[in-house]
Amino acid sequence: MKKYIIGIGILAILFLGYFVLDSLLFDGVRPRSIQANGFQASYFVKENIEAKATVLLIGGGSWGDYWGQEFAKQGNVGLSIPYTGRAGLPKLPEAIDLAYFEQAITWLRNQPEVDPQKIIVMGASRNAELALVLGSMYPELISGVIAYAPSSVIWSNTVLPYNSDEIKASWMYNGAELPYVPMNKIVGNNSNKITTLDYWKGGLEKEDKVELASIRVEQINGPILLLSGKADKVWPSAYMADKIEQRIKGHNFQYSFQNIQYDNAGHLISANPEVPSNIRVGNMTIEDKDYEFEYGGTNEGDHAARQAAKSEVIEFMGRIDGGQ
Repeated sequence: MKKYIIGIGILAILFLGYFVLDSLLFDGVRPRSIQANGFQASYFVKENIEAKATVLLIGGGSWGDYWGQEFAKQGNVGLSIPYTGRAGLPKLPEAIDLAYFEQAITWLRNQPEVDPQKIIVMGASRNAELALVLGSMYPELISGVIAYAPSSVIWSNTVLPYNSDEIKASWMYNGAELPYVPMNKIVGNNSNKITTLDYWKGGLEKEDKVELASIRVEQINGPILLLSGKADKVWPSAYMADKIEQRIKGHNFQYSFQNIQYDNAGHLISANPEVPSNIRVGNMTIEDKDYEFEYGGTNEGDHAARQAAKSEVIEFMGRIDGGQ
């Protein structure tokens, strides 16, 4: 019995010691889980912060949580918001109601740590597409957009092989579909590798559909920061960033616009810049067969781009905080 009690005591000391050590070593900001108010998210903010510029991180997950931490460390506020794949959320990224994000922004505007006039939306890849869409559809609520590996158009749901086979809208607004470029699902081949770049380029050749589906970026009520890799092999993000710039120049856009592109960098430039870049290929399953696809770029190019892009993002938020 005595040995049992001693064992329990040792476990208790180790357990307490773990949390004490964790508290001493942890230099980040512990998120608050939001499960009410019509959305799910992780809220990152330091104590005693008031009326600061805030970033809504589209897609959530480890990517959103990383950036939420980083913005909070800088004295800003981050809200990492998933919108698919979790209990209570849609299974697939199709027919997503933009009202879900409107509810999150409305909640943010009522938090004392948030300046309601300085809410920025940020996303990467298809979530960059969504970030630009949200900025254009809610100019009264959103004050700028940061888009990594952006899209200049809205795509149909079928661009992802695990989505349903029926072509339909990715995004919904007030019960109506937002116009999109309709795409047949990507098809496999006899090898174990697949090239995705030509698939997207083929969609961009549908000029009549592209015109209707082009994101009305000129309606965004604040500065825009685009970050892309010139060697992106997933989709033509640099080309689409240039298309966004052409549209901006064709309108009387009154805010700052940056289209920054990095040599030797691929699709994954929004990832954690403190972690060495060594992921060169991804995996995709098409009709029960697995394929490899390239992200593009090099280890060195991606790593340098991630670090440089993070500096641009931090500077961007500094200008937002400064009222520019």
